Amino acid sequence: MQALGIDIGGSGIKGAVVDLETGQLATERHRIDTPQPSKPDAVAAVVKQLARHFNWSGATGCTFPAIVRHGVTMTAANVDKSWIGVQAEQLFATATGNPVRLLNDADAAGVAEMTYGAGRGRSGMVMILTFGTGIGSAIFHDGKLLPNTEFGHLPMPMKGIIAEHYCSDRVRKAEDLKWGEWARRVNNYFEVLELLLSPDVIVVGGGVSKKAEKFLPLLKAQATIVQAELQNDAGIVGAAMAAHDMVRIKSE
Repeated sequence: MQALGIDIGGSGIKGAVVDLETGQLATERHRIDTPQPSKPDAVAAVVKQLARHFNWSGATGCTFPAIVRHGVTMTAANVDKSWIGVQAEQLFATATGNPVRLLNDADAAGVAEMTYGAGRGRSGMVMILTFGTGIGSAIFHDGKLLPNTEFGHLPMPMKGIIAEHYCSDRVRKAEDLKWGEWARRVNNYFEVLELLLSPDVIVVGGGVSKKAEKFLPLLKAQATIVQAELQNDAGIVGAAMAAHDMVRIKSE
């Protein structure tokens, strides 16, 4: 079984066809820069372009960096504010001509990691954090997802800013932080998360996970800290899984 997964981010939109038996990409990943400004019609045009690139006809999963409720984008942290309140799932379905399932980007990455990656077989409280343009979060308790947590927007005590403006990968690059400097910021963020949630495992994913050997040994928490296995492909895989679930539910 295969499905097309598209991962929409603040800086890039990428997609691939996914083999859902293995969780592996069945095609080469294709990436297009996120339009600036990232208004709905412009982003929908890129999603359409990606579907055409793969000559895809069928169920399609899309992630989005926002709270998503019943196909509607409720927030817009790293994209144009005009996304707030948009029937985005229907917008992408119309653009591609395919049935579309839309979900939060970190939730998609989390579901993929829990099924095929670093969270597989883990019980208790597992938190997946994706460090990229912003910080995405997905939380699972005994394998069940609590959707749309968006803990990248937590305020950092004594800093006067939210977490993703303090220790996202974008901030690391913009401020030219050394890995040790950035890791100290992430550790401060982990302290806040542990105070609130007491996770058993923290899975570090997103674009930064490709360089885990540079910072993972520097991270400290009471929780077990592990590298995401699917790395920056997790959102694509999770999106494809959502598309497959949509087809399965309709057939039952």
